[in-house]
Amino acid sequence: MNIILIGFRGTGKTTIGKILAQRLDKGFIDADEYLEQKQGKTIKDIFAEGGEKLFREIEAGIIEELCLLDDRIIATGGGAILREENVRSLRKNGIIIFLDADVNTLYKRIRKDAQTQQKRPNLTNRGAYEEIEYLLAYRRPLYDRVADFVINTAQMPKNDAANKIIAFIHCHVMDLKCQ
Repeated sequence: MNIILIGFRGTGKTTIGKILAQRLDKGFIDADEYLEQKQGKTIKDIFAEGGEKLFREIEAGIIEELCLLDDRIIATGGGAILREENVRSLRKNGIIIFLDADVNTLYKRIRKDAQTQQKRPNLTNRGAYEEIEYLLAYRRPLYDRVADFVINTAQMPKNDAANKIIAFIHCHVMDLKCQ
């Protein structure tokens, strides 16, 4: 079984995913990084070549491929849940954890991450804050719908978030005794 981390850019999927992988002795895969390595170009370059449609098609193939693996922590791209085929693939062999955060927190985190600005395209014509607000309003119900567990990472230290996810997995997935 895989542990799948979903959520908007900046919620901590990669950072918390690496903590989980270390603590649970599982392999970690960042789906966006894997996609870029496999394609030999950044997501921003893929968008420039073929727009979001091309990117989402490539992403769907990557998700299908990654979901054939077992015993991994997989951090998905923020829009992976936009396609129902991706959700079906993720559910086949995984428990889905939604990492959530408010718009202000995401804006601050994304602005601090130079790599995000270099490798990730804008998805709308809006300013950065407005784009996050707009996309999060649209995506949050989708994240909630597919999640087996939701955790707000806005004010929570990453190690505490990892601990809560591990506790959830032990209690609700592995049917261990919980207090």
